Amino acid sequence: MAVPRTRPSAGPAILSYGFRPFFLLGSLQAVVAVLFWLPLYYGKLKTFSLLSPVDWHIHELLFGYLTAIMTGFLLTAIPNWTGRLPVQGLPLLALVLLWVAGRFAVFFSAETGWLPSAVIDCAFLLAVVAAAATEIIAGRNWRNLKVLLPVTALLAANAMFHAEAHYHGLSDVSRRLGLGAAVVLVMIIGGRIVPSFTRNWLARERPGRLPASFGTFDIGTIALSAIGLLGWAFFPDRAGTGVMLVGGAILNAVRLGRWAGDRTLADPLVLILHVAFAFVPTGFLLAGLAVFFPEEISPVAGVHAFGVGALACMTLAVMARATLGHTGRELRASIGTSLVFAAIVLAAILRIAAAFAPAVAILLHMAAALWIAAFVGYLCLFGGMLVRPRLQARRAKGATS
Repeated sequence: MAVPRTRPSAGPAILSYGFRPFFLLGSLQAVVAVLFWLPLYYGKLKTFSLLSPVDWHIHELLFGYLTAIMTGFLLTAIPNWTGRLPVQGLPLLALVLLWVAGRFAVFFSAETGWLPSAVIDCAFLLAVVAAAATEIIAGRNWRNLKVLLPVTALLAANAMFHAEAHYHGLSDVSRRLGLGAAVVLVMIIGGRIVPSFTRNWLARERPGRLPASFGTFDIGTIALSAIGLLGWAFFPDRAGTGVMLVGGAILNAVRLGRWAGDRTLADPLVLILHVAFAFVPTGFLLAGLAVFFPEEISPVAGVHAFGVGALACMTLAVMARATLGHTGRELRASIGTSLVFAAIVLAAILRIAAAFAPAVAILLHMAAALWIAAFVGYLCLFGGMLVRPRLQARRAKGATS
């Protein structure tokens, strides 16, 4: 017998599933963080945070936006992995309020002090790890415990970020450690959903060559890439790190090539997954080459290939797909959704280009504008779906009223 994915509740629809509040709030955070960033960058605006402007920018996208979307995904995926009911209602509200408290604590850390701010902020990821581990263990879904390793690394990087910024004035190791952990998460989860969704669509629409199945090559690629990212976090200038990163670029490019992405041009919802993952080997390559050619290639290029490219593109792709599917709608990208995807991909390309030409300010401005347009577009297209009941539930209620 199929396990029901929700329990009857009289509460608001937005608290019926983890993706709803966290995709909504995460998208709002993505817009606000970049709207604030350029005025902060040019000294036209100040926060009440002890973090420097650049650290606040990095922190709120990596440990604010990304952790919200990651949590929404995990709380939605874990019931499918374990067959257990999802976290919803008051427990979900508690997690949401903890995330919101973290955003305020970081923004007003000059008033609260760095240690209380760090404790409140880190409490959210600690609660997420605990909640996810509890559900996975209770469901005896042991193989998915590995997903919690990069999430735990993100928690450690967040704690280190606060300490490093306080004692050294600027984050260094922790920002690369957090970004590396997020990239590993994309390699693990993206490496599962990209070929899976591609296979499902091709089998239905275009029978023929299908993506390669997950196997030893994928495991080896993730392991070697993770080691390279760990080296990048702690020893970013070492030649050995550069070799590992370039090796990670080659392996991940081969991995992506095995997923038949060239056959998905007709479906933007599937194609965007491949485009997003393509920024993973791009980031590895740029980060690796920056080790050997520091005067020609800025480390910022690799950072934004990972951050704006792999992470933002992949999260928006997953958010759009999950919102459609879990609210009872057809998995088909509208023109608006395709424009959202185009905007975030162009934002990533222009932000990488800006790293090569920092004097050309228009590149940075255009990248920021396209980023904001992408997330505002998501909110306009999908925000209503996130706060209203699932389509079937609304129709059933209408039929009985």
